[in-house]
Amino acid sequence: MSRPRTVLGAHKVTTDEIADDIRAHHPDHPRLAAAVRAVRGCGVHTRYFSRPLASATAATEGGVGERAPGAFADALQLAQEAAEAALAGAGLSARDLGGIVTTHSTGWAAPNLDVGLMTSLGMRPTARALAHTTLACTGGTKSLIRAADMVTVRPGAPVLVVAAEVISAVYHHSDTGIDAMIYKALFGDSAGAAVVSAEPLGPGYAIEDSYEHVLPDTAHYLSGRITSDGLHFDATKEGRAASRDALPPFLGWLGGRRSDFAVIHPGSPRIISDTAAGLELDEHAARHSTDTLTDEGNLGGVSVLRVLERTHEDPPPPGARGTMVAYGPGFATAALHGHWHA
Repeated sequence: MSRPRTVLGAHKVTTDEIADDIRAHHPDHPRLAAAVRAVRGCGVHTRYFSRPLASATAATEGGVGERAPGAFADALQLAQEAAEAALAGAGLSARDLGGIVTTHSTGWAAPNLDVGLMTSLGMRPTARALAHTTLACTGGTKSLIRAADMVTVRPGAPVLVVAAEVISAVYHHSDTGIDAMIYKALFGDSAGAAVVSAEPLGPGYAIEDSYEHVLPDTAHYLSGRITSDGLHFDATKEGRAASRDALPPFLGWLGGRRSDFAVIHPGSPRIISDTAAGLELDEHAARHSTDTLTDEGNLGGVSVLRVLERTHEDPPPPGARGTMVAYGPGFATAALHGHWHA
């Protein structure tokens, strides 16, 4: 896999700004102090939105008809920039690609990112295309899995993976629960891209095996909801802790294979620490996930690409064994195992 390239939203938003925004719009909230404490405790110091905080896609109640098209347009623009950077970094042109796999869960559009990018990048019209639209936080990992499958069938045709999420679209003043307040501060907007190929495209993560799993009867744990004012995200108490239940089957799949480094989806500080402990890794080994959460927030399906990009900046030694893992709606787990190729 080539080195990922990530593009963040243009507008930096601090946790202090979000806390002030909550105070301004909910001065009579019966648990205002608790909400602000929860926002400050979610592990995120800064995040990046595609538009200013007080905009149709970030905070105002513009309605789904205004918010959804705006969010998708922003996602497509971010995706274009990330895709172009990934291709340039891999030394490839769009005509070299045999396929594209995209993931985008923060708005509805048909056609989706795959067709839009095939057109704007100038890909061959016969390239394979697959658009994931509901995978959310597992989107990046599952898209890499699908790309690896495609490359296995056609080794001479590299596949571009692009994830783009404008999660500021779930920022609503009408959502007043403590969980909803946390989500205002947890998520950020971004896009990331990488090329998966049969032959190495420079130093990076070499995929050897993949894993997917859904905990039974958990469809309600993490879910999206559409109302007249846009897209909302909901999580039950069980859903917030379900990574613990997902760890035993995941570790069973690893079957004792060691992990010298990890690319853990930064869904929350607890998800990072629990997963690192399950992999018998310390906080230092999970630093790229923690730093991503702190500096940029939970980026949804883009997160693992961003964490892997950070790993390239401070790479493990050649041959080090590594595991990528993400959790998402379902309650689903998606993972990869491989090594660092130099």
